[in-house]
Amino acid sequence: MNVEPMAVMGKPDQLLVFALGDQRCALYLSAVDRVVRMVEITPLPKAPAIVSGVVNVHGEVIPVINLRKRFDLPQRDIALTDQLVIAHTARRPVALVVDTVTDIVECAGRELVVAESILPELEYVQGVAKLKDGLILIYNLEQFLSLEEEESLDQAMAPL
Repeated sequence: MNVEPMAVMGKPDQLLVFALGDQRCALYLSAVDRVVRMVEITPLPKAPAIVSGVVNVHGEVIPVINLRKRFDLPQRDIALTDQLVIAHTARRPVALVVDTVTDIVECAGRELVVAESILPELEYVQGVAKLKDGLILIYNLEQFLSLEEEESLDQAMAPL
């Protein structure tokens, strides 16, 4: 899938900003369906290592991606205060465990830098938002799962 356009025709992009420990991250708001409180995660046998299990959100069974594993961050137990960002890729809905959602920000084109201009082949990162209080990495959901992980997840979820 192509990289989403950044600040097309002067219209600011909206980002959902969330925290993973001390790190602030973001997703394009257009990829986010909702944010919900943490619920019990049901383990999913034979799922890829970065999939913690599945959750039922309004009757839809959604795989939960462990961002700490994906980004090699220190692991910790999931807390009741954590939140699930329900988002979608071109192939499926996903739930991302985050410590907390902190903000929705608008960024104009001059505040956004495409990842390739910083470091070609920067994995999982679509760009960087330059805000007054620091930089925020904007993640690309389409790259969170490798082809092998997608196929493994499809097989694990087939009986559901």
